[in-house]
Amino acid sequence: MLLGTACLAGVLAGTQAQAAATMTAPATPSVPAMAQGSWGFDLPGRNLSVKPGDNFFDYANGTYVDHLVIPPDRTSWGPFNELAELSRTRVQAILKDVSSQPEANPTTIEGKLGTFYASFMDEAAVEALGAKPLAADLAAIRAVHDAASFAALAAKAQETFQSSPFSLMIQPDAKDPTRYALDLDQAGLGMPDRDYYSKPSFAAKKTAYLAYVEQMLGLIGWPDAKQAASDIVALETAIAKVHWARDEMRDPEKSYNPRTVQQLQKDAPGFDWPTWLKAAGIPEAGLAQRVLIAGEPSAIAGEAKILGATDIATLRAWLAFHLADNAAPDLSKSFVDAWFAFNGKTLSGQPQLPVRWKRAVGATSSAMGWAIGRVYVARYFPPESKVEMGHLTDALKTAFHVRLEHNSWMGPATRAAALRKLDNFTIQIGYPTKWRDYGTLEVHKGDVYGNATRAVAFEWQYWLGHLGKPVDRDEWDMTPQTVNAYNMPVFDEIVFPAAILQPPFFNPKADAAINYGAIGGVIGHEMTHSFDDEGRKFDEHGRLRDWWTKADAVRFQKLADRLGAQYDAFEVLPGVHVNGKLTMGENIADLGGLTLALDAYHASLHGKPAPVIDGLTGDQRVFLGWAQVWREKVRDDAVRQEIVVDPHSPPVARVNIPMHNIDAWYAAWAVEAGQKLYLKPQDRVKIW
Repeated sequence: MLLGTACLAGVLAGTQAQAAATMTAPATPSVPAMAQGSWGFDLPGRNLSVKPGDNFFDYANGTYVDHLVIPPDRTSWGPFNELAELSRTRVQAILKDVSSQPEANPTTIEGKLGTFYASFMDEAAVEALGAKPLAADLAAIRAVHDAASFAALAAKAQETFQSSPFSLMIQPDAKDPTRYALDLDQAGLGMPDRDYYSKPSFAAKKTAYLAYVEQMLGLIGWPDAKQAASDIVALETAIAKVHWARDEMRDPEKSYNPRTVQQLQKDAPGFDWPTWLKAAGIPEAGLAQRVLIAGEPSAIAGEAKILGATDIATLRAWLAFHLADNAAPDLSKSFVDAWFAFNGKTLSGQPQLPVRWKRAVGATSSAMGWAIGRVYVARYFPPESKVEMGHLTDALKTAFHVRLEHNSWMGPATRAAALRKLDNFTIQIGYPTKWRDYGTLEVHKGDVYGNATRAVAFEWQYWLGHLGKPVDRDEWDMTPQTVNAYNMPVFDEIVFPAAILQPPFFNPKADAAINYGAIGGVIGHEMTHSFDDEGRKFDEHGRLRDWWTKADAVRFQKLADRLGAQYDAFEVLPGVHVNGKLTMGENIADLGGLTLALDAYHASLHGKPAPVIDGLTGDQRVFLGWAQVWREKVRDDAVRQEIVVDPHSPPVARVNIPMHNIDAWYAAWAVEAGQKLYLKPQDRVKIW
């Protein structure tokens, strides 16, 4: 079961997840950074020719977005990207400070960071090596001769750039979050989602993928690359057919299926489970009775059956291709260019590869992000931001408490339990209370591929060390330099990394209404995640437990379904609609977050009238504050990918759909029947 975290903003999944980790540092924008105005909002960025009731996103952001040019090395551009660019530039400054004298075998954290970064930046040395860094790994693949040796090598995906047909993770147990569990999930695909293998709309992408697989096999000298590529894509197409859809995987109860290794051998034959787990470092003692939490049992069984029926030559070729695909960003130009041409240009429509320093920042951050984060916080996160965020989170929590107390569809028993859960919230701001120790990580000058693989192995060994120990609630899922926020259901916790606590999300110099609409909406978004269609299934202690009455659950689901239908009807591109089920949790959180932000702003006035600024009322400025943080432009191919893999709705939907469900928005902007966003009062969805 992939617990994950409910985040404010998504990243492209599948093959693009690697891009986020190693290659997609933001580019210098081709337009000036977004203006904040004298009180925190970019007034000239509005399009006053559009009525708020027809398209609030365009009214608030239209002129800015119309003039926005996505940089050539990006798939989108907006406030998240601008802040990510700022964060990457700051990280680069940190790394440049420690990389002037790279050491052969550094022992200090500064030395390791500097040597890792400087080695990646030495492009000539990387180019001279070509495919040589893969030699030992390819030799190991060629030695695979049966099911056991395939499983053993696939397990090395935990510690190398190898791939595995299944995902293995160590996370808190959803039904006992005081201990760690092994989570087992479907995997094995090289494209972002199962839909890419079957839907006619992605047929051209599949054809391009086949050519890319052949190209990569050719670069590593794999025999009969054309036939091998055809066999690999056929194998993955078969795997894709048994995969669960992403909206199915969102149900934490459906995805919690404990299985002993012995049961796996019986229920999912065709794959050597004991060999795979032992090779991954899971202790052999008592292995047959060790429990794994299977996220998608039918898909896992289906994959195992397919693998068992696949000839060993195809499995070897599959391992070889994915090794090259995963390792490509750390290899010579021929590998990088081939990797980017498919994963960047073809899948996402990104015209240009990011320059090397940005990729070096991404690679070093992926390896030692927490070491960088410690320096980042010391340099760039003012203590007063932490204090002010504490006040804002308290205000939103109070607003939510009031909402829960007066919720019209929630019965007394569920309401009391919900209030206990809210009161038990942990709210983390800026940075964790303790930092990762990288003392055992080896970094060697000039060994880019080796440094990257040792970092992967270090991370897995770090998590292996958690097995059998109490859960550490001080662990964070995001580094402080990450521009995002998240809700961790098994901790009953919300987290706001330092890098997002900047304009336009959080601006100490801005009007209060703007801050409530922006970061206040973010805070409320993360809080209400604990009560969305997924989060509500975890109690105040973070345990996966049904604590709602059946009647309340039915009433909630009816409201959620009505909201989902609004998103299903939203057309992003011609013929491309939002998936209301996939995006349900984020949509509920957006509606709840904006609702709570408005309540908290009203409470902050203490009964006094809100000031009018530049002719705009306090309520109007709250709505503008929310709209401003989503003023983003996205490339069409990236939109098509996000619709399939991302649980977040597109920017326009994140503004317009929550707005037109909130009564106060109608009053604030004099929205009338006949305008495009108008909903009759009885059609507006009110969940919180």
